[in-house]
Amino acid sequence: MHIQVLEDRTALGRAAADHVARAIRRALARAGSARIIAATGTSQFELLAALPAEPDIDWSRVEVFHLDEYLGLPADHPASFSRFLLERLIRPLGIGQYHLLAGGTDTDGDDVVERVTRALESAPIDLALTGVGENGHLAFNDPPADFDIEAAYLRVDLDERCRQQQVGEGWFENLAAVPKRAVTMSVRQILKAKEIICLVPDGRKAQAVMRCFGNGVTPAAPASALLEHPRATVYLDRSSARLLPRSLVDQA
Repeated sequence: MHIQVLEDRTALGRAAADHVARAIRRALARAGSARIIAATGTSQFELLAALPAEPDIDWSRVEVFHLDEYLGLPADHPASFSRFLLERLIRPLGIGQYHLLAGGTDTDGDDVVERVTRALESAPIDLALTGVGENGHLAFNDPPADFDIEAAYLRVDLDERCRQQQVGEGWFENLAAVPKRAVTMSVRQILKAKEIICLVPDGRKAQAVMRCFGNGVTPAAPASALLEHPRATVYLDRSSARLLPRSLVDQA
């Protein structure tokens, strides 16, 4: 795993967008198509804003998979991750092939999850985009995460700190409005991607960054699983990196 520290969120987003574009161009040149896993949330804002400016990418040949989604949240809700991807990634870039997860109940989305799983497992994933939660989660794999489960997607209970983060970021008015369950890609499935780019801006995530990337791999810090991926790059800004020893960044 590699760690890169940028000056601020804007610089982080631009650097990550350049990295994403290079990875997609390589996949397109090699196979004629690119398969990516897309993340959502405020950590992705600057990246997604910078991507349209990247030249020489035929986005119609890029296939997008959904990382996670709340259960029981309508698709048109402002916090819906499906809506996020459609409005900020898929439609602006003209991506024609995408696989979104249903935000239904624990049972009425089964067919959708199965269909997305079949498509996901049909060929290797070129690139996975992720973030890290304030509690150290990777996707919606809250601590302690299951590093061994083989399923591509699983239904999970969201812990209170994860739910409180969604309120703090302005997605919901209060904790009671945040769904308590979600469907998420498993840690093991995320690690199957050929390359992973993880964006973690903001000082409020400095503690999570230190827990995940400064103390070895542990289910108590789910994103620490990225330490074992040979082609994972974590993009930090100075505020989110402030607790990491300089030696870790220099040697990463």
